[in-house]
Amino acid sequence: MRIKTKAFGEVEISEEKVITFEKGIIGFPDLKRFTLLHDEEKGTDAGIRFLQSIDEPGFAMPVMDPLVVKPDYDPEVEDELLAGLGNLSEENILVLVTVTVPSDLTRMSVNLQGPFVINVSERKACQLIVESGDYPVKFPIYDLLQARKGGE
Repeated sequence: MRIKTKAFGEVEISEEKVITFEKGIIGFPDLKRFTLLHDEEKGTDAGIRFLQSIDEPGFAMPVMDPLVVKPDYDPEVEDELLAGLGNLSEENILVLVTVTVPSDLTRMSVNLQGPFVINVSERKACQLIVESGDYPVKFPIYDLLQARKGGE
């Protein structure tokens, strides 16, 4: 199928790339179908991808793997919150967090409190709120990304 996007123009995606959020995402309960896009020139190694709404072309959220900036990220989550995703395993689970990119890039952060959990095999997903208080909504990442880029 062809979808229109604000950031990438018109793109072709296969049905196997559609991720369904049965309950939508926080703040946008009506947006249920998404796909993951990335800058083709930078590839998936660039770290930041976009969770692009299929139903709303202007809606895309920058996301990334939290382990890139917080290697010990391992929030405790109630099993019933993940029940609608099917059987999750280390091989089929993908966890992503939203990235906030302000005009002052040194203030770039990720939301470790509201991760997206995706069962890549079944293409089902949900967004959770981590209640423990161990993970902030605005975890600064600029210096961590610069260090990673520099090979430190």
